[in-house]
Amino acid sequence: MSQTAESAGIREGESCRPSLAAAWLAVAVALSACGSGNGGEPPPDTTVRSTPVAAIEIRPRDLSRSVSLSATVEPRVVVRLAARTPGAVEEVLVEEGAAVVAGQVLARLDMSEALAELARARAQEHSARLDYQRATDLRRRGMLSVAQHEAARVALQVAESEQALWRTRVEFGRISSPLDAIVTARQIEPGEAVQEHATLFELASLDDLVVRFGVSELDVVHLGAGQKMRLSLDALPELELHGTVRRIAPVANATSRLVTVEVALQSDARLRGVRPGFLARTRIELDPRPDALGVPAHAVGRNDASGGPDGSGFVFVIENGVLTRRTVMTGVTRGEWTEILAGLQAGEQVLASNPIEMRDGQPVRVVEMRP
Repeated sequence: MSQTAESAGIREGESCRPSLAAAWLAVAVALSACGSGNGGEPPPDTTVRSTPVAAIEIRPRDLSRSVSLSATVEPRVVVRLAARTPGAVEEVLVEEGAAVVAGQVLARLDMSEALAELARARAQEHSARLDYQRATDLRRRGMLSVAQHEAARVALQVAESEQALWRTRVEFGRISSPLDAIVTARQIEPGEAVQEHATLFELASLDDLVVRFGVSELDVVHLGAGQKMRLSLDALPELELHGTVRRIAPVANATSRLVTVEVALQSDARLRGVRPGFLARTRIELDPRPDALGVPAHAVGRNDASGGPDGSGFVFVIENGVLTRRTVMTGVTRGEWTEILAGLQAGEQVLASNPIEMRDGQPVRVVEMRP
């Protein structure tokens, strides 16, 4: 009985081993099936990824070039009255700041000697006139030759010229204003001795004020006579003045290389408180381009390496989420903006960053619209 039972137990154990092996085999097959396909890795993502970029909309911009200038207000006409004859100052009739009119006497010199010479010349002229009248009477009666009559006439002319000479020298002692003006400087006092050509007074017409700006030779070519401009004064910041380019110097200053541009202020500038010496400022628009299409200068690639024409470049236009390379013709660059002459239209969107690392047809998504 015991042997029979033992034999039965052995057979039962042997029959269980194949079932356990089959179970392990099934687990291995299942694990193998789960790991098959790509070496155990998940399948690749075939979704197209877009690059985030910043964009800008093309629109007209003011790309005019301007220059700021400053200079002092000056009277256009300044007269320096000089002595026309030497002499001592007899009297001075005006002070600095006085308003004078044309012909007004400002000072007198002592002309005693010239007055004495004038009296002598008048006497000589009177004597010569009497001689000529007598010679004319005798010639009419045939008692005087033609030559003698002509000599009397010439003597009278000489006497008249001498009298006119001394009358003029006497007038030199009267220092008169040649125009309506303001006395801006007085260089003499009574009793002083002055030499011929010495400056006695300085006069300025304050009704005609100008500002003389020094302009670079690169900028002055854009200016012309008659051009209008606005000016401001440091002394009167609330006052806005208008000026007109009156003239442009024909040559540049040899030292500074600047060309003088004279701007005439409006006629009522003096009445509005403007005085010579005030500092005036202006901002002049040069090379006006008020409605130019502009893009950021760093957004323009250059075609130089590919042999493109001068002024050509390229930008990336954003169309339906894709970059499209577009050849453009560029103009001037003003600060951070470059003018586009051809190749783009207002309203289009372009890549606002450096295009060197981008490619044509690259998918993008706009994450920032720059102003």
